[in-house]
Amino acid sequence: MNSNFKLPDFTLPAPLMRLGAHLPQTPPTLALIAGLNLALGRMIPREPLEPLLGKRFVIRVTDAGLSLRFAYGSRGFKPIFDAAPPDLTISAKSRDFIALMTRAEDPDTLFFSRRLLMEGDTDLGLLVKNTLDGIELPRFDATRLMPAEALRRLRERLTALRPV
Repeated sequence: MNSNFKLPDFTLPAPLMRLGAHLPQTPPTLALIAGLNLALGRMIPREPLEPLLGKRFVIRVTDAGLSLRFAYGSRGFKPIFDAAPPDLTISAKSRDFIALMTRAEDPDTLFFSRRLLMEGDTDLGLLVKNTLDGIELPRFDATRLMPAEALRRLRERLTALRPV
């Protein structure tokens, strides 16, 4: 993450959480597992995931009203549609999941400050945490999403297309 950019502390508005809880959870679940499956074998090695085979997970984004239910099998991640209890539930606000993905904060800091909650099989939670810690992700520069920066890059591209 760009050291000049600090992820602001935020919580999504309560009406959004109530709305999210009533919307179908399948589309965001499919987006999550598509991303996980794309990373599987490329950025996420399969070998350390063998103990996850057959395990059921829920990612709960508390301020968005989302509960993303999925499992890991021999062919990768897949959605689950029944109400059987998960082996591991990981809960946090959207801001804290963004902080994890961008490496703005590490899981231990969020866990010990009680902003990241793990319920269920604690050994499984530790395995997931250690696997995530071992993944080498490209640095995410959130400043590239800021409007002024996006316009600057667009202007550069358009200038490059202009015939001389």
